[in-house]
Amino acid sequence: MNTLLDNLDVFTTGFRTTIILFLVSGLFALLLGTIVGAMRVSPIPALRLFGTLYVNIVRNTPLTLVLFFFAFGYPKLGLPEFDFTASAIVGLSLYTASYVAEVLRSGINTVPVGQAEAARAIGLRFVQTLALVVLPQAFRSVLPPLFSVLIALLKNTTVAAGFSVYEAGAIRAYLAERGEPALAVLLWVALFFVALVLILAQLQRYFEKKWKVAR
Repeated sequence: MNTLLDNLDVFTTGFRTTIILFLVSGLFALLLGTIVGAMRVSPIPALRLFGTLYVNIVRNTPLTLVLFFFAFGYPKLGLPEFDFTASAIVGLSLYTASYVAEVLRSGINTVPVGQAEAARAIGLRFVQTLALVVLPQAFRSVLPPLFSVLIALLKNTTVAAGFSVYEAGAIRAYLAERGEPALAVLLWVALFFVALVLILAQLQRYFEKKWKVAR
């Protein structure tokens, strides 16, 4: 307990950054993943090809390499630069979006074809059919795997510690310099992560129950 209380400022700062990384990256990943998932089922071949290439390339690239590129490769391209935290958000968002896209694609495939055909019969275009008819049902059916992706994102934020982002993954190294016992620090970090995961699990159950009643 002394390890936590004596270094409460360190834990607070680290987990605050972790939560910011998770929330911002999660939002962008959901938005981009939805767009890419829609491309994967688009009737336009070029969009399907782009969505397929994006998912296959990004999902099969280690997250460490993605963050390494944005931390050290991207600045050499002469484009507008980001600080390390912003670079981590971009990398985490792009990486997680590939998993979100695949989860949503599987959910879209569970929606009966007749739903889309009925929507087209009343004059709705592809985008309207997807947004108003297909995606709302797809999101309901993929809640468990979608929250699994978000939980993985939460844990993946610790990789950013290797790229000069001071978040929960960097707490152990920082406190080691103060002479704090590594095992105690790691146990507290793990405990806080378990608490955050339990919150996400509770949110998952809430939405599952809410949307089940809505049906």
